[in-house]
Amino acid sequence: MTQIEVRRSRRRTKTVQAFRENGRTVVAIPDRFTRAEEEEWVARMVARLERSGQRRRPSDAELAERAGRLSERYLEGRARPQTVAWVSNQATRWGSCTPSTGTIRISDQLKGMPSWVLDYVLVHELAHLLAAGHGPDFWAWVERYPHTTRARGFLEGVSFARREAGHAAPGPDEEPA
Repeated sequence: MTQIEVRRSRRRTKTVQAFRENGRTVVAIPDRFTRAEEEEWVARMVARLERSGQRRRPSDAELAERAGRLSERYLEGRARPQTVAWVSNQATRWGSCTPSTGTIRISDQLKGMPSWVLDYVLVHELAHLLAAGHGPDFWAWVERYPHTTRARGFLEGVSFARREAGHAAPGPDEEPA
């Protein structure tokens, strides 16, 4: 269950806003709201945020289908994972792959990021099924994805911002995916 933080503001007079911050759901409401109004609006906004998040993030099955399409398109269909799933226990990696079992895990920190970033991380992890490590053969596969440079830059920016804010994120010496 996601932790919910309610922030009351004297400057906020009419609007209510909900967003995710540091693993919590924050609902900002006017200070004048009664407890009953607070409860009503928190429930409403958390439900709205959840619905919008569902539209932006695929399920595990959809993630596996997406990985299959990416393998076909960029990796000659040669990367065939056994499982592809979202995980919530990867604070310092965007994704991981165990080639011996064909298991790919994608950090739920990617949920809601642009689709081309998620696709890059999937291609990165799929490439591990074709080439071990991060050598030239591996990067030759990954670089078939046309947004590799852009996505790596995006993830490096996110990692930098999170580190500056004091949150876990892949460091500068770690691979971004």
